[in-house]
Amino acid sequence: MKKRRFKKYRLIGKAVLGLIGLAFISLLGIYFVSFMLGPPPLTNEENTIYYSDSNQVIGEERGVENRYWVDLEDMSPYIIDATLIIEDQHFRDHFGFDLKRIAGAVLKNIKTLSLSEGASTLTQQLARNLYLTHDKTWDRKIKEAFYTVRLEMYYSKAEILEGYLNSIYYGHGAYGIEAASRYFFDKSAGELDLAEASMLAGVPKGATYYSPLNNKENADHRQKRILSLMLENDMITEEEFKVASNTELTYSEKKRENKNSIGPYFQDVVLKEASNILDLDEESVRSGGYQIFTTLNADKQTSLEDFISSTIPETTDMQIGAMSMEPNTGAIKALVGGRNYEKSPFNRAMSARRMAGSTFKPFLYYAALENGYTATTMLASKPTVFELEEGKVYQPSNFNDYYAYESISLAQALALSDNIYAVKTNMFLTPERLVKAARKFGIHGDLPAVPSLALGTASVTVKEMVTGYGMIANGGHQIDGYAIEKIIDRNDRTVYERPKENGELVLDPQQTFILSDLMTGMFDRMLDGYTSVTGAPIADELTRTYAGKSGTTSSDSWMVGFSPQLVTGVWAGYDDNRTMQVVAEKGYPKEIWASFMEKAHEELPQEPFKVPPGVVGVAVDPETGDLATPYCEVSRVMYFEEGSEPTSYCTKHFHGDESDDKEDDKGTIERFFDSFFGD
Repeated sequence: MKKRRFKKYRLIGKAVLGLIGLAFISLLGIYFVSFMLGPPPLTNEENTIYYSDSNQVIGEERGVENRYWVDLEDMSPYIIDATLIIEDQHFRDHFGFDLKRIAGAVLKNIKTLSLSEGASTLTQQLARNLYLTHDKTWDRKIKEAFYTVRLEMYYSKAEILEGYLNSIYYGHGAYGIEAASRYFFDKSAGELDLAEASMLAGVPKGATYYSPLNNKENADHRQKRILSLMLENDMITEEEFKVASNTELTYSEKKRENKNSIGPYFQDVVLKEASNILDLDEESVRSGGYQIFTTLNADKQTSLEDFISSTIPETTDMQIGAMSMEPNTGAIKALVGGRNYEKSPFNRAMSARRMAGSTFKPFLYYAALENGYTATTMLASKPTVFELEEGKVYQPSNFNDYYAYESISLAQALALSDNIYAVKTNMFLTPERLVKAARKFGIHGDLPAVPSLALGTASVTVKEMVTGYGMIANGGHQIDGYAIEKIIDRNDRTVYERPKENGELVLDPQQTFILSDLMTGMFDRMLDGYTSVTGAPIADELTRTYAGKSGTTSSDSWMVGFSPQLVTGVWAGYDDNRTMQVVAEKGYPKEIWASFMEKAHEELPQEPFKVPPGVVGVAVDPETGDLATPYCEVSRVMYFEEGSEPTSYCTKHFHGDESDDKEDDKGTIERFFDSFFGD
């Protein structure tokens, strides 16, 4: 029995000795490899750089441009002591690992079957911050061990501490104690007093949770904990403890500056997009040392900003949202989210939802073309009362109460932005069909299926409108606006490259082309009628063919339009939705749009909208909708699906016959509305 027990103990002893030997050999291996690898750099360029579409640097994320290096002797001794006491009390005694803390953390992790509990020393944290990700994986922990050994092997404790304090993240884009001191207190790290230092020392554990600017209660508790530990360890006196504990700190919350960057609102879009692509939080992207190649065209961005500045007076607090995109790819070429990023970083091009007004009408008329309308479908433009369910009525009006008081064509209704024609069309199609059509164009917000939706009572973003118009410009293909072409990590590996592929065809190419041609009418004075075409104020500035639509509400003004190469949308209004009292304010988007589009196309070839198979163009008298004759004063080439074009010639302008009676020539749709809504 004793022999068997002795044999058992001997086996256990051999196993223990074997494990000790394995651990010793592993430790020797780690030190040998670490010695062969040499010293790692104590500073690591982690700046993420943004490039334009021509590889020009447009911005650089340096922890929100807050990263400075200061020597240890130039730091306040309070921040050194406070950091050591809360983060690593045995820093000056261990060799990179605190074995007692590690043993406790291992036991807890085994109990919970996780890697949630940590026991990192300052050296380990420095290794992780400089060279590794923050993922809690065994692979990362092994690499961290090697870097920790190398740091301890080749650098003094003072050098490691200096590296740590210059690289740790204090939240709000501030990396290192100097940046944090400037951000929170507008002073250098050497000037920090005990109260300030003890507050800052508590932030790195979790900047979101312990920053006094995010959660003052948590920050105060952690500061008191640090001060108590400093008192217990004779780092400060009782009097110093009382003074620091009762000091009410004042924070400067210094803002970052973007004086040398291009397109700050666009850069925010890039940061968010990169965060989604890489599946990292935004701060990890900022400090990840990535090279991000974007879609931005620096010249177009600069000209868009310049035209906005020169058009809108500095004295007004009117705001702006604008975006320019390639319709065939979705690549965003220019973007402005407001008039002053420093005062308001809110991106009105991407995030603000505003009433679309008449810019919504092209989506309605696409649905109409799909359901039997043509460019010459005639409807009466006159004051009309629409009877709705439950005895309710709806009576829209035209701008300034101008009406034709006769039938007008779809081509003219769109060019003049006739509201009666639009609501009649929506009622004929049903608002549900309009909602369905708008969804095809990428409008994702709330769309009430009501008659007034035809007049743009839904709220949309600039990006949604630019995307929708871009689909008209590209022949009906789905597009998704994007800002990033390629991402390269700090090791020069391409970790993302946007695939080159065409979006799904979701619109009818024939009807899409017909709609785009109809949308050129807003700049064509041949379509003037009871009022001028809506693009008349800028028509003379345009040197090539564009398609577009403007729109206004009491508090919003829009201009969205495109060529085959570029689609641009501009919105202007007030953040508080106040009514625009100055008439000129409603014209700002058109002026900015026209100036920008002309400048953007200076180096681009003239490119026509391509007529797809199955579409024919014929000369039409805009007033009657019939085929034009030599006697018609005005004729315009309009496009139709083959077989739906007009077949009768205009008789109103035929020499010797001035009859205005065209009742027999009315179409089916007009007769339908006359029977329900006629006088």
